[in-house]
Amino acid sequence: MTSSAPSVVSARNLCLTYETNDGPVHALSNVDLDVRKGDFVSFIGPSGCGKTTFLRVIADLERKTSGDITVNGMTPEEARTNRAYGYVFQAAALYPWRTIEKNIALPLEIMGYAKSDQAKRIEQTLDLVNLTGFAHKYPWQLSGGMQQRASIARALAFDADLLLMDEPFGALDEIVRDHLNEALLKLWKRTNKTICFVTHSIPEAVYLSTKIVVMSPRPGRVTDVIESTLPHERPLGIRETPEFLEIAHRVRDGLRAGHSYEE
Repeated sequence: MTSSAPSVVSARNLCLTYETNDGPVHALSNVDLDVRKGDFVSFIGPSGCGKTTFLRVIADLERKTSGDITVNGMTPEEARTNRAYGYVFQAAALYPWRTIEKNIALPLEIMGYAKSDQAKRIEQTLDLVNLTGFAHKYPWQLSGGMQQRASIARALAFDADLLLMDEPFGALDEIVRDHLNEALLKLWKRTNKTICFVTHSIPEAVYLSTKIVVMSPRPGRVTDVIESTLPHERPLGIRETPEFLEIAHRVRDGLRAGHSYEE
C-alpha cells in the first residue's frame, strides 16, 4: 500500500501506563505509527510487549495516558460509537445458545438493522468465510477453525472498514492455521478491508502482511516497521522462497535487537 493512501490509524507519541499496587506499569511508550487504508499490518513481539494493548486502545477498550491517536480521523471513542471497526478476539467468543446466524446477527440487532437487511448481511458474510450451509448450527457443532471463521463473519457483518484481530488463530493446530491464513488473505482481497493483526508467529506475520510492526518488550515500543516486498498472490509455498526467508530473518533480527534481558 502506498504512503499516499489515507491514514486509518495514526498514533503519535502514544503512551499508556497502568497504575498498580506495585507501582506504575508502562505498557506502551512513545508509539508512532500510521496504518494506511487497505494495509494488512501485523504486530509481533514477545508476550507482554503491548501488541494487544495497542489494539485495545484503537478500539477504545483502553485509554491512552498521553500522546495522540486517531481512527479514521476520529478519537477512538468516536470511532467506537460510529462502529468504525470490527474486533476478532483470541477465542471465538460465540454464544453457545445462539445458532451461527444468530451469533452473526448480534451486532446487527444491537445496531437496529431491519430483519431483511440482517438476513442479507448474514448470508453475505457466511459466504465470505466459507460457512454457507452452517447458519443453523450451534457453535459446539463446529470445529475450532470454523468457530473462528464465524467470529470473523460477525465482525464483518456491519461492514466496518477496519478489522482488528487479536491473535485469532493462536490456539489452532498448524494445518488449520495454514488454511485460515490462506482464507484470510482471500477475504482481505475481496473486501479491501484494513486489517490490524496481532500474532506471535513470524511465518504468519510475513505471509499475511503488507507491513510488519516489530515491538519491544515492555514498555512496548515500535522497534522496526518492515514493508513487505512479497507479491499480493501468495500460495503457501511462498514461505520457502529466499524473499520470504529474508523478510522473516529481518523480523527475527528486529525481535532480538529490541529484546532487553534486564528486569
